[in-house]
Amino acid sequence: MAEKFTLRVNGTDHAVEADPDMPLLYALRDNIGLSNPHFGCGLSQCGACTVHVDGEATRSCVTPIAKAAGHEIVTLQGLGTPDKPHPLQAAYIEEQVVQCGYCLNGWVMTAAAFLNKNKKPSDAEIRQALTGLKCRCGTHTAIVRAVKRAADKMA
Repeated sequence: MAEKFTLRVNGTDHAVEADPDMPLLYALRDNIGLSNPHFGCGLSQCGACTVHVDGEATRSCVTPIAKAAGHEIVTLQGLGTPDKPHPLQAAYIEEQVVQCGYCLNGWVMTAAAFLNKNKKPSDAEIRQALTGLKCRCGTHTAIVRAVKRAADKMA
């Protein structure tokens, strides 16, 4: 049975009527109309659906809308703007990380939450923080370089 929820996404409140168990991912894409996060596996294994919920990297494909309501949700679109990109977004461009770009959402959002907690990570800590994310294009080395570059800018 559908219920009414208020989702605060990227600083704006959105009213959504949905089943409480509906994945947050569906609300963000289908009800609110965002183009990110992406649907990848639907099983919390690839990370393409990652958003921040109260600053924590969260897989939105397995997070019920009822659990996310009342919390601050930030998507890739809310992380930075074209005029003022987040340091990670700028570093991904500078390091030319993106190939197909489908997985980008998960890598950036996971790394951003990680860098908020660890301002000067080692390469090993970066790799550990990003464990479980998938990139079929094989840009993992460039991703670590970009996260390191962003960390240097943020420190």
